[in-house]
Order: sequence, then structure tokens, then C-alpha cells
Amino acid sequence: MATQKYIAVAGNIGAGKSSLIDFLCSEYSVKPFFEQNDNNPFFGLFYKNMKRWAFHSQMFFLTQKFKSQLELQKAKGTVIQDRTIYEDAEIFAHNLYVQKHMSKEEYNTYSDLYQSILRTIRPPDLLIFVDCSVKTLLKRIEKRGRDSEQSIPLDYLKGLHRSYRKWIKAYSHSPVLVYSSEKIDYLSDFVHRHDLLQKIEKYL
Repeated sequence: MATQKYIAVAGNIGAGKSSLIDFLCSEYSVKPFFEQNDNNPFFGLFYKNMKRWAFHSQMFFLTQKFKSQLELQKAKGTVIQDRTIYEDAEIFAHNLYVQKHMSKEEYNTYSDLYQSILRTIRPPDLLIFVDCSVKTLLKRIEKRGRDSEQSIPLDYLKGLHRSYRKWIKAYSHSPVLVYSSEKIDYLSDFVHRHDLLQKIEKYL
């Protein structure tokens, strides 16, 4: 049984996805599906040696995201997802391949599995793309203090930022709402919050 409504929140590391999801969950009766970063046994190793652990880390994320996707598709009511499976493959894995952290053989193996998964899942009813500058991303990553993220190379983060900008222009699986989280005004500005909620409610 497909979920009644499925909203996905996309964006770079530190863009403010989780904060937006927490806010929407407090405003509406929606069930969140968060990314399983802390459960990835390769996550910390990956940032220390990307070439050695990129394939392992991405395969873990793809597997977990597929399992989460199947679970949310069975849920009743409205669900909201923290980062889509499209981003895992078309941004993170592809960016690692372009930066030569994944071999051609590893990337082809990953891509074959991803293409098979795509044939079995439903797209979101709405994708909210949370966007902000690399400078702001760095400040937020430092502020939240996750040990595994403190060693993220700047070039890697910039590469993801470029990939996201390119990806969102070509994204066609569902309607898109682009939201700038540079100042996160919806938390303090009533007018800004009302405008954001009004746009989202069209899809609820």
C-alpha cells in the first residue's frame, strides 16, 4: 500500500535538511525517515581514506536507503525523507567516481544495482531542495561538531555543491521547491514561515 503523501528533503551536508524536517514534523502529522549516518561502519573510515572506503560506504548507504524506501512506501499518512536515493547515486557516488575515489569497476557495479532499484520505487510527491553557500555549510558542520565530519576535505564539499546545483536543474522525478537556508528565516520570521508552509501545503 503506497503512502498517502511522500515528501523528500534534498541538500548538501550541513544545508539544514534535518532542521527543516524537525520543523515540519512539529507543524504537521508527518512521519520522518532520517538518513542512517551513525549506523554506517565505514563512515568515519571514509573521510580518513576516501579511495579505500568510498565504495564500501556508498554501498552501505544505497542498501539502507533502499530498505528505508520500501518501508516508507508501506507507511500510512504523510512521510518525509531526509535525503533521497537519487542523491546517494547521482551526486555522492558519481562525485566520488569523478574525483577518482571509486574505480570504474566499483562505480559500474554500484550503478547497475542503483538502476535496478529505480525500477522498484516510487518518486516523491514533492522534493524540497535546501540550498546554501559552501561557506555556510562549513560553519554549520563545525558548529554541530560531528567527529566523522570534521575531516571532510574542502574540495570534496565544493565538488558536492557543484554537483547539487547541476543535479537539481535536471531533476524531473517530481515537483521541486527550492528553499534557501542561508539564514533559516522560517524559525524566527513569521512571514517567511507562513510563505514556506503555504508552498508546502499545496502538496499535503
